[in-house]
Amino acid sequence: MPDLRIQREHSLGLKEARRIAMNWAQQCEKDFGMDCSYEEGASGDTVQFSRSGVSGTLAVSATRFDLNAKLGFLLGAFKDKIEGEITRNLDSLLASSAKKTAATEKPAAAPKKTAQAATKKVATKKKT
Repeated sequence: MPDLRIQREHSLGLKEARRIAMNWAQQCEKDFGMDCSYEEGASGDTVQFSRSGVSGTLAVSATRFDLNAKLGFLLGAFKDKIEGEITRNLDSLLASSAKKTAATEKPAAAPKKTAQAATKKVATKKKT
């Protein structure tokens, strides 16, 4: 049976990655008739999905998504199309989350100067 392996690195943290994985599972159930189950863990989660002709897992961590799926004989003929659709779907969820995260982040404040640092002068010697 053909295998699908899709890996994506991210810097969203586990809380946001978890939200994306749950959205992904809901979309798979709605759009593709998948049966999905979600298992939360302390350092990562696992989404198990299946339907006739396909089964797999999506491992979720604070820094990475790892999707592994096995396609049955009939769906194996459409491996490239299925892989492309899953990739677009996951990338779209990651991109929209990254935009939301960037929009809500505040720029770091400049460090405050201490009174001593602000008034400190460098002494120079004059040549005579």
